Amino acid sequence: MRKVKEIRKWIEAYEAVSSAVEELRLSFEFFKEGVAEEEEVEQAYATALSLIEDTELRNMLRAEEDHLGAVLKVNAGAGGTESQDWASMLVRLYQRWGEKHDYKVTITNWQDGDEAGIKTVTMQIEGDLAYGFLKSENGVHRLVRVSPYNAQGKRMTSFASVFVVPLVDDTIEIDVNPANLSWDTFRSSGAGGQNVNKVETGVRLHYQFKDPDTGEEREIVIENTESRSQLDNRENALRLLRSQLYDIELEKRRAAQAKVEAGKKKIEWGSQIRSYVFDDRRVKDHRTNYQTSNVNAVMDGDIDEFIKAYLMEFGGENM
Repeated sequence: MRKVKEIRKWIEAYEAVSSAVEELRLSFEFFKEGVAEEEEVEQAYATALSLIEDTELRNMLRAEEDHLGAVLKVNAGAGGTESQDWASMLVRLYQRWGEKHDYKVTITNWQDGDEAGIKTVTMQIEGDLAYGFLKSENGVHRLVRVSPYNAQGKRMTSFASVFVVPLVDDTIEIDVNPANLSWDTFRSSGAGGQNVNKVETGVRLHYQFKDPDTGEEREIVIENTESRSQLDNRENALRLLRSQLYDIELEKRRAAQAKVEAGKKKIEWGSQIRSYVFDDRRVKDHRTNYQTSNVNAVMDGDIDEFIKAYLMEFGGENM
């Protein structure tokens, strides 16, 4: 179903670009004939260019996890109250960004700072492509400003880390392929070898499992003798099989999580991905060199151009 939705979105994007390009062509023809103004051509060009850029950006988000929601965690770095206040400012930034994109933003963990700000906050940002966009925010964010918490009014530098992982729905549908399933039955016995019954109520389930990602094949064998009813034991064995298949999926998640964890950076000077210099009115991303002087807009959640610059340069690479 997700694949069908994705194909539909690509078709809609293609149709929108085609329509905008045709509108641009007509506007230019009308301009040459003296029917349209130059401003109309410029507007048609801007519309077409914007749609093309949006389509190019979406093409950078083709990994399966890109379409998931995101779990975003902000941690204050060394620097006491100043860093904790900076961390809370970043929390607000991402809340505002989520709201602007009509994402559902939920705070799942909040630890206040000692005097102001926060020590750590975890939020869930739910919506299509939330993780794909926000993975570009993984890293250390550096603030330079005249601190309101410094009695001498000195210029101070502080750090906070942003850590983003995919938000995976815990409701996993486990599909058991009947063609890969076979059964044996046997007489079950109790402790010490005494017979529980004289009929074959014990069941042995064999399932030929093939990992859809790696192609690895293995046999899962489950025995069940819980009940004196063979039917009940079959149901119990199937329940255990689903639990085991679910555990395999969880193990994949843990491995993926460990891979992302390995990309964490220490919260200190020299490891930052972006600097926010308030008194110079400058925000600069050190990976792409994209920068802006509109600090207020950035702190109000306007970070789309930073995200676009990262995705267009690094594509689907993970942090």
